[in-house]
Amino acid sequence: MTPEILIPAATPLAQLERIYRQELPARLHPDAQSGIKAAAACIAKAAAGQTAVYGVNTGFGKLASLKIAPQDTAKLQENLILSHCCGVGEPMPRAVARLMMVLKLLSLGRGASGVRPEITALIEAMLAAGVTPVIPAQGSVGASGDLAPLAHMAAAMIGHGQATLGDKTLPAAEALASVNLRPISLGPKEGLALINGTQFSTAYALVGLFDGWRAAQNALVTSALSTDAIMGSTAPLHPEIHALRGQPGQIEAAQTMRALLEGSEIRESHREGDSRVQDPYCIRCQPQVTGAAMDVLRQAARTLEIEANAATDNPLVLSDGQIVSGGNFHAEPVGFAADMIALALSEIGAIAQRRVALMVDPVLSFDLPAFLTPRPGLNSGLMIAEVTTAALMSENKHIAMPCVTDSTPTSANQEDHVSMAAHGARRLSQMVANLNVILGVEAICAAQGIDFRAPLTTSPPLRRAHARLRQEVATLGDDRYLAPDLAAAADLMRAGAFAAAAEISLPTL
Repeated sequence: MTPEILIPAATPLAQLERIYRQELPARLHPDAQSGIKAAAACIAKAAAGQTAVYGVNTGFGKLASLKIAPQDTAKLQENLILSHCCGVGEPMPRAVARLMMVLKLLSLGRGASGVRPEITALIEAMLAAGVTPVIPAQGSVGASGDLAPLAHMAAAMIGHGQATLGDKTLPAAEALASVNLRPISLGPKEGLALINGTQFSTAYALVGLFDGWRAAQNALVTSALSTDAIMGSTAPLHPEIHALRGQPGQIEAAQTMRALLEGSEIRESHREGDSRVQDPYCIRCQPQVTGAAMDVLRQAARTLEIEANAATDNPLVLSDGQIVSGGNFHAEPVGFAADMIALALSEIGAIAQRRVALMVDPVLSFDLPAFLTPRPGLNSGLMIAEVTTAALMSENKHIAMPCVTDSTPTSANQEDHVSMAAHGARRLSQMVANLNVILGVEAICAAQGIDFRAPLTTSPPLRRAHARLRQEVATLGDDRYLAPDLAAAADLMRAGAFAAAAEISLPTL
């Protein structure tokens, strides 16, 4: 595979999403080499000198006041990596770990970290050969960098720990040797440069963003299908309503829903003479809720695109050659972005769940049979599928609580305020998985409702989405074992196949 070329400070989210989804190799643009080499020369000079420079010839954190002899600087870096390999829990998914490595490349490529070109070259080679460090996903508080997970990445580079190669998990040194790579010996500050930074938190936040945006696109399609299923009004989608408010996501969501519902026979059948005055909020306010969530996701995207291209280790080599300690490793921006994404995911699911509840309730669903079964009583239909969505909606509400406000001192109070961005970002994967089930159940319910409206048909775009669902989930007659249907519908949402089947232009990140 041809590697993606990364331009430090200018790599867009679309390229990072492509790298993540396809697990593509990546390498820095050749122009980055001059800055990398210049910064490495500054670090080498400092390491040979007598002046104490944090992380180059001193200890770390609370031990920064202890001077290290020049002959011990290499051992200092190795000890740093090994001592910080304190991650626990399940390993990062391979695609997320590879994205983290790509983000580390981008950060080092800014030419402010002081690592030698051999360091970036090894990361590039590991990506190309498919050697991925096994990185436990728990243990970072997102403050002095994502220390533990990044240490496990660095440990593999020096021949410690484990790595995957294809479908095998091997000792890291063996995995490297299998593809004719060698562990590297760390020079001054190189261990610190590898473990300082926000790349673990940012990788997980980006994955939550990418998959969350796909869920938002699916939600526009499921909500339009639900609107037709309950014979809801399209009057609230009138463009002037949304222009009068001016919120861009709301305007775009309403525009998309209008396109999705254009040409529906079901809609035309009740445009006149419908006794209902207004639909419930979960139908009438879909653009206001999903559109607002889209705006929040886009705000988070701006923060994360900047962070993905940032130099976030410490100390940094400045343009005039100074080596200055700062705090770019603090993941507060990522923590805020992750909390924003979590809120958006929770709200998209909350209003979708209410649409599911609306469709299965015969009191509210405008002549649809109870629980969307043709023979209620003997059959329970989609009764418990709705209960499942309620459970997942509630779970997402609970785990959407802000993480960034929860700080605790660490490292003998040297690191006395932390972002908690790591688990704030990591929870997003579970939230998206829950949301995909909710949207999948909504699609099943809405498709069932559409089937009951025959011979009237929905719009051409929604007929295509309906047909795509029917390839995986048959119309429900008598009760059957439903778990596989829920899983299949959720898989359609995860892959973006349901929204894509409508074949209309969807909002982009």
